[in-house]
Amino acid sequence: MLDFTKAEELLKKNGQEHVLRFFDSLEEEEQRNLLRQIDNLDFEMLEAIHRKGSSTRGEISPLGAVEIPEIEERKEEFVEEGLNAIREGKVGAILLAGGMGTRLGFEQPKGTFDIGKTRHLYIFECLINNLLEVCDVAGCYIPLYIMTSEKNHEATYEFFEEHNYFGYPAEDVHFFMQDMAPAVDYNGKLLLEEKGRLATSPNGNGGWFISLHKSGLLDDIHARGVEWLNIFAVDNVLQKIADPAFIGATILSGKESGSKVVRKASPQERVGVMCQEDGKPSIVEYYEMTDEMVTQRDADGELLYRFGVILNYLFRVDCLEEIMLNHMNVHVVEKKIPYVNEEGEKVKPEEPNGYKFETLILDMIHMLKSNLVYEVVREKEFAPIKNLHGVDSVDSARELLETNGVEL
Repeated sequence: MLDFTKAEELLKKNGQEHVLRFFDSLEEEEQRNLLRQIDNLDFEMLEAIHRKGSSTRGEISPLGAVEIPEIEERKEEFVEEGLNAIREGKVGAILLAGGMGTRLGFEQPKGTFDIGKTRHLYIFECLINNLLEVCDVAGCYIPLYIMTSEKNHEATYEFFEEHNYFGYPAEDVHFFMQDMAPAVDYNGKLLLEEKGRLATSPNGNGGWFISLHKSGLLDDIHARGVEWLNIFAVDNVLQKIADPAFIGATILSGKESGSKVVRKASPQERVGVMCQEDGKPSIVEYYEMTDEMVTQRDADGELLYRFGVILNYLFRVDCLEEIMLNHMNVHVVEKKIPYVNEEGEKVKPEEPNGYKFETLILDMIHMLKSNLVYEVVREKEFAPIKNLHGVDSVDSARELLETNGVEL
C-alpha cells in the first residue's frame, strides 16, 4: 500500500492533491483506509470525462434469434449438449448481487428480501432453488460465484451462512466484491464523502469479470476447468440458471457468447434490445432507440427490434480474458453525489453535481465477435423485481411464481 508521501506524489501528478486536505485530522485507521483507496484509484477511468458525449453509435440493424419453435424442435439435442458440458465441469454461474433493496423500502441486500406469503421465501432462495433443479438433473453441482458490493458483502455472506446456503454445498459457492469507481465534480476533481473517504459507487455490471479476476477467483475457475460462465442478475426470480438447453444451443452454434431474450410486451417497453452494430452483435438501450426503431415492423407485422434482453448471458472464459486486456468503454453518468466541502461540512445536493463512472455488460457483448440470441417464454423466465408494487414488482413476480407452481 502507498505511504503518505507516495500518495501525495501520485495525487499531485494527477491534479487531485485536495484529497489529502483533512489527512492530519484523521484517526490512524481512517488514514490507512484513505491511502488504500488512493492506491486502488484508476486515473485512466477519470479520463472518460473528456470523451463524454463524443462517442456515437455505429450503424444499427436488426438481429434475429433462435426462436421458441426451433428451440422446442431441437430441445433434446440442445439439452444433451448442455448437460454434457455441465457434467464435465465446464460451466460456472455468476450471480450479480451487489444491490440493496432500497426501491423496495428495504435497507438490506436485495437478495435477502422475503417474497413469501405464507412462508419465508427469499430472492436468493428462489435463485438457488432454480439452480438446484439443474443440478438434480445433471447429477452434479455447478460452481457459483456471487458478486457483492462494499455495502452488502458482509450481510450477504452472513445471510447465506445463516441459511446454510439453502441446501447448496458451501464449497461450491464463492463471494467476491465488485470494484468501486470514484465520483468527481464537474471539473473532474475527486469528491470526498467523508473527510477520510473518497466518494465511490459500484463500477457497473460490466465490471464483474475484472472484479472476479482481481479477487483471485479466476484461478479457481481455471483449476476447475470451467470454460463457460452464465451471468445473471439477482432480481429475476423466475429465470433458469445454467439452463442446459441455452448452454447446448450456444456451444453447438460455435458462437462466443449467448443472450437470453424475451419478445417485447409492447413497442414502448423499457428494455434494451439485441441488434447488430456495424455488423457485430450489440445491445441498444431503450432510451437510445429512435421512434422509428421502436415502432418499425417487418413484412409479417412483427417489431423489427423485438428481442429484449433480460440480463442472462453466457460467455466463453477464454474470450473474456482476451477482452479483459482491452479497456472497457467507460460510461459517464451525471448524478447527485453527497460530498464533504472545503470546510469539512457534509453537503447533500438537490441537483446533479458531478459524475459517476460505470462499465456495462452490453459493451462486452459488442467486444466479442459473435452472440447467439436465444428466445425464452416470458411468462416462464422473466419475473423481475424492480419495485414494490406495479410493473416489474414484488406483486407481479409473486403472481408469475404462483402461475409457475411455486408455493408462496
